[in-house]
Amino acid sequence: MVEQRDVLTTEVDDDGICLVTLNRPDAMNSLNGPMVEALGELFYELRYDDDVRVVILTGAGDRAFCAGADLKERKTMSESDVRRRIDDYREVFRRIAGVPKPTICAINGYAFGGGLELAMACDLRVVAEQTKVGLTELKLGIIPGAGGTQRLVRLVGLARAKELIFTGRRLPGARAAELGLANYAVPTDELMDRARTLAEEMLTSAPIALAQTKAAIDTGWEVDLESGLQLESTAYAVTIPTEDRQEGLEAFREKRAPNFKGK
Repeated sequence: MVEQRDVLTTEVDDDGICLVTLNRPDAMNSLNGPMVEALGELFYELRYDDDVRVVILTGAGDRAFCAGADLKERKTMSESDVRRRIDDYREVFRRIAGVPKPTICAINGYAFGGGLELAMACDLRVVAEQTKVGLTELKLGIIPGAGGTQRLVRLVGLARAKELIFTGRRLPGARAAELGLANYAVPTDELMDRARTLAEEMLTSAPIALAQTKAAIDTGWEVDLESGLQLESTAYAVTIPTEDRQEGLEAFREKRAPNFKGK
């Protein structure tokens, strides 16, 4: 099923892999008001869509995944409008990060500023090794304001994140993977295959267990170990009464692949 929006295309296949494509290629898929609004609405819907098991996010065209904010639009905005838009970014990216199913960003082209912040809101990133990515906001007299100063530190470490943000450096995709900003860097023509392979591997895991694992990791890494272990215990308890757990045990005994239902 393919759903066409003005600025987003959404396609869900029979396996439950949802492909979301930023659809402003003539503007390098830059983030304007309608796109931010559409992303927020879509990921709210995906939170409750049991037919979707894994989400892949990418960009239309062959130039950019997302070049960041639409600067032409930004010139027409007042200071208060800009503050509100950054709050919108932050809320939408939080919604993407919090969707209870795995998200994979396939960075098919340039990802600068808010575009890279959007990519970092996803669980995993696969980047085209020939492209470039970076948090370039300081070159415009601003700072990464939609999670960049926080998420980049958690991905590459404090000193490295400071270096990259302070300099506004544009990293080749291969270097981004070396630093841990991306999980994989691959040739452009292999990008979507690698992202889909990752998604297909995740389809063999039980949906409820995936959701609980994601919640345990995302909430646990910011607390002390003992608190994190308690969060893990609580998440584990959710899986015990599920039909999927029983199916997993039966499939193991019968030496077959499990047929998980998300129940």
